[in-house]
Amino acid sequence: MKHVKKIAIALAGLIIVLAMTFLVGLTTTRAEDDYEEAYAETYADGLITGETAIEVAKQTANGQKAIGAALVVGIAACGGAIGMGMAIAKANEGTARQPEAASRIQTMLMLGLVFIETVVIYALIVAILIIFVM
Repeated sequence: MKHVKKIAIALAGLIIVLAMTFLVGLTTTRAEDDYEEAYAETYADGLITGETAIEVAKQTANGQKAIGAALVVGIAACGGAIGMGMAIAKANEGTARQPEAASRIQTMLMLGLVFIETVVIYALIVAILIIFVM
């Protein structure tokens, strides 16, 4: 029963990361559509040159990628912080109730915290990929 809670917290973090990846994918697709639309509108109207329209559209797309990456990291970090806080609180309660089991509780706590932090690091990697690869 103890392990089920830790696994549930880790899976919840993974689901958050996957959901944010989907959200950023939608944002990036929208940015590319805006890029083409801005180029077509501004160049056709003769307001600015084609090169300037391309630069403006690229800056807009990059800004939307940055916002999406920030959302991914921010939400994953919030989820990880909540999960870590819950795990630490329960470990402290367990140690207070059974001081003789403190070493076993501490070992399980550290293992759980490592898994939670791993999910947050995965979110950071996804954000970096969004910014530099897409």
